[in-house]
Amino acid sequence: MKNLGNMLKQAQQMQQRMQEMQAELEARTVEGKSGGGMVIVTLNGKGEMKGVKIDPSLLKPEEVEVVEDLIKAAHADAKAKAEREMAEKMQELTAGLPIPPGMKLPF
Repeated sequence: MKNLGNMLKQAQQMQQRMQEMQAELEARTVEGKSGGGMVIVTLNGKGEMKGVKIDPSLLKPEEVEVVEDLIKAAHADAKAKAEREMAEKMQELTAGLPIPPGMKLPF
């Protein structure tokens, strides 16, 4: 029974650390760039878009499709960075805990 009590205590501590980590990540921003930095998309830790910067040289009617593609690419870049950061933080959080392979947190 002592092991069960320790496991429950560890689970509660992990849950608290996870909540703190999620709050910390939500407060962060991540930038994604495309077109050599001509388009920059800023996301918060939740993946919500907080800003878009477009180089004025791209603002020509004949460049609309290029700009649209660059915005999507910059968003994908920022999202990938945010996901990597979240995965790294999760790895730190769960280090040493006996979590089955393939099980992803948060649930």
